[in-house]
Amino acid sequence: MSVLVPRERIEQTILLIRGHNVMLDSNLAQLYGVTVGRLNEAVKRNENRFPIDFTFQLTKAEFENLKSQIAISSSKWGGRRHAPYAFT
Repeated sequence: MSVLVPRERIEQTILLIRGHNVMLDSNLAQLYGVTVGRLNEAVKRNENRFPIDFTFQLTKAEFENLKSQIAISSSKWGGRRHAPYAFT
């Protein structure tokens, strides 16, 4: 049985990056109840099913800016080692 996620919770995870409303891979994975690695792996395996602008990886500068804004931990503290993917 699936559980509905409150709209407010979803709206809180939407960011404006490069002029697009996006969700980061970590937030999307959490909504689907899977790991970030599994989500990104599934998307890469099925990339022909999605529009070309469906996802993009943040640049190093965008990632650094995001870390300072929302407190993503650094890789030396067990955080992300690679920039996240954003999903439009």
